[in-house]
Amino acid sequence: MGNRSFQLPGGALWIVAFAAAGANCAAWAADEDAYFSEFPLVASVSRLPQSLADAPTAVTVVDRDMIKASGARDLNDIFRLVPGFQTYPNNTEAARVSYHGMNDGDYAPRVQVLIDGRSMYSPLFGGGVNWATMPVALEDIERIEVVRGSNAVSYGSNAFLGVINIITVDPALTRGFSVSTSYGNQNVRDYALRAGSKLGDAGDFRFTYKQQNDDGLANRYDWIDSYFSRLFDVRADFVLSEKDSLQFSAGQVEGVTQLGRLIPGTTQSNPYNPIRGLRQTDTYVQLLWRRVLSPTSDIQLRYSYVADKSNDAFTVPLGGNQVFYVNQSGDEGMRHELELQHSLKLVEMARLVWGASWREDTMRSAWALPGQGAVHRQVSRVFGNLELKPVNWFTGNLGLAGEDDALAGFHASPRASANFHLTSQNTLRLGYSRAYRTGSTVDFLGKLITPAEVVFTGVSNASSERLDSLELGYLGDWRERRASLDVRLFNERIHDRTFKIDTGVAALGHSTRPIQNVRIQGLEYQFKWQPFEATRVVVNQTFAKIGSEYLASALALSSPDLLDPRRRQDISDFTEYSMPRRATTVLLIQKLPFGLDFSLAGYWQDKMKWSTTTWSPKYHRFDARLGYPFYAAGLSGEVAFNVQSLNGAHNEYKWSDYTGTVDKHDDRVVERRQWVSLRLDF
Repeated sequence: MGNRSFQLPGGALWIVAFAAAGANCAAWAADEDAYFSEFPLVASVSRLPQSLADAPTAVTVVDRDMIKASGARDLNDIFRLVPGFQTYPNNTEAARVSYHGMNDGDYAPRVQVLIDGRSMYSPLFGGGVNWATMPVALEDIERIEVVRGSNAVSYGSNAFLGVINIITVDPALTRGFSVSTSYGNQNVRDYALRAGSKLGDAGDFRFTYKQQNDDGLANRYDWIDSYFSRLFDVRADFVLSEKDSLQFSAGQVEGVTQLGRLIPGTTQSNPYNPIRGLRQTDTYVQLLWRRVLSPTSDIQLRYSYVADKSNDAFTVPLGGNQVFYVNQSGDEGMRHELELQHSLKLVEMARLVWGASWREDTMRSAWALPGQGAVHRQVSRVFGNLELKPVNWFTGNLGLAGEDDALAGFHASPRASANFHLTSQNTLRLGYSRAYRTGSTVDFLGKLITPAEVVFTGVSNASSERLDSLELGYLGDWRERRASLDVRLFNERIHDRTFKIDTGVAALGHSTRPIQNVRIQGLEYQFKWQPFEATRVVVNQTFAKIGSEYLASALALSSPDLLDPRRRQDISDFTEYSMPRRATTVLLIQKLPFGLDFSLAGYWQDKMKWSTTTWSPKYHRFDARLGYPFYAAGLSGEVAFNVQSLNGAHNEYKWSDYTGTVDKHDDRVVERRQWVSLRLDF
């Protein structure tokens, strides 16, 4: 069932000594205006602008410099820079981003992802996030605030383990015209165009077009890997009056990946799983109105509409002239969302943000919801966060949210934290929160039938997972030394973890059922340091262990998955290795002579599992970037050389099971990828 005991890894003890040494070492000679610290204002935790020292849980801020220095082409790669996160490259299966594991499903449904406040969760994609169709270009990201911990109070049931809040660049900062291109091996062919200008006397707009293409991962024994995407995005901000502003944004992204299998040893498609393109689109519109009611109070109203479409349709021969129609990813999911938020200062020592939201999710799928047409699901929620600062050495945060789901019922999510400011540079934080994760529409109402069998049946009263999270945090902000340290010690208990299992009943097939209680414990930290004017260093480490035990109610089922000792152990291993026991990231950003910018990122990760039957083995990887910004005759830009997997081929996603039960020809191999990029700004 897995090891239920846990001990803090001995290797983590040096962090405490390291923190103490950092707090007491002699100050480095440096210009204080250029310090490198992780303590900006953030609003993604409580929805109130707060310093990290006042926030109720840990937050990592990834700024534009870090995004650029990482050398990433794909958005999911950025989260290698955040403690506790795991990802793998786009391939025949869309990339996934998870925090603290729990990776079942194709779209990692336990971390909320927002772009300018708009949720990327889709009713079509298993109630999760499709990283192949994220409607934002890396060049348009101002910063990413990553909440490392549950935040259902602020963002609802999908903010179960964490929140990624992507904040895009203000159009007023993107005046002019910019074009860029990248060209490299593995058929890397990227093109981008961005234009920005004023709109009359009271507005600014930004338009972005971006196209990406590559041939994906190697070791393609009986499969073909390629990825193509095309993005259009526009944002316009207007100042309507001294008190009112309006933000409008709209866009579409289309992604195409290859699915299917070849007949081994040939170039012919397998008739039962043919080579085909998986075409997916995300289209959105959002309006955000803000009004300043007073110097200490404001209100905002946001409406968003998102439509996701997916298609990989093919037919399977049944004999004679009969065929069976298959569209495993189809068809369409839509979301309307309306949200009101009010922030105000109650008294000098207290601030409050409260609000309410309503959304309607609609899904059509002839494959997963046959004969049901458009299935609607409405979710309403109210939320509030209170910040209390009665004395200068203490900040308290209290939060509560209630969510009423037409399918999952009502859940209440509380949070409380206490931040003790030992000095102006050192803070201890103790926090508790509770969250619930509700199933997808298909988990409740799905019915998947093939000519041979019933594959899946939804459960109308499907259980919700419950998370109780305790954390102890330390924040060191040593500005005169141009350094900061953020440490999080966590204990997360997931009750009634759900999993898709074979019910053992032919008329039902598989269903999503609660099967385990799970405990995630560990320590993670991020250290930032600028020892010299031209040098910046970021170091992340995570030490964690997951334990699990099966529910008595699950073992009482006649499920072949749970009756078979080997299969039961596979599921336990999948849970307990859904995140690596240890992971380390080091990012060096260095300015060189002649105006050159150099960066080197190193990633070390223990083995883990993205599926029950395969492993991601222990690996290390180095990415590098060398850029030359130039300015001449009114023209500016940059030419850069980027290398991923500088140290050579390795695996990050699917590797044959150690038992040898999986054909090793199905491995996904990440080989060295390199490209030259050029950007011209007019």
